Amino acid sequence: MTAPRESAAYGDLADLKTRATAGQRRRLRPANPLDFAGRLVVAALVAASGYIHLDLYLNNGYRHLPKLGTAFLIQEAGSFAVALLLILSGSVVLRLLAAGLEAGALLGFALSRTVGVFGFTEHGLNPAPQALLSIVVEIAALVVLAVPLAVVVVQYSRRRASLASA
Repeated sequence: MTAPRESAAYGDLADLKTRATAGQRRRLRPANPLDFAGRLVVAALVAASGYIHLDLYLNNGYRHLPKLGTAFLIQEAGSFAVALLLILSGSVVLRLLAAGLEAGALLGFALSRTVGVFGFTEHGLNPAPQALLSIVVEIAALVVLAVPLAVVVVQYSRRRASLASA
């Protein structure tokens, strides 16, 4: 008994494997290595922010604050989810979500030191060192997210200037 022959329409099995492997390589290889590196940095910073919020929730008593504790869990879960998805995709929506998470955390921090959040107020950089680490990580993520936007704005300005002078 002979092995069944493959259909000529699909070609040789080895050819299919080669094409599939080449296609997978194209999908796995980022289009722009600098963009991918930036996404990795942002993902690490967003995940670090999520970890800080999780640590505050688990080890610093924030879980006992009814509304604020829930907000910390949402921040942590959202941060880890967006960080993972940023590694897989460079979607503008994911970048906006990352910026929103980081800006929201900074806003919550500022509000908790001024007017309070859900009746909860803190002072200075307490709890230490998480408060300072959180500020640094969240600002760094926003700066890294802003760099590609700044590049596009500069390129657009230069293009407009060169068209206007021509």
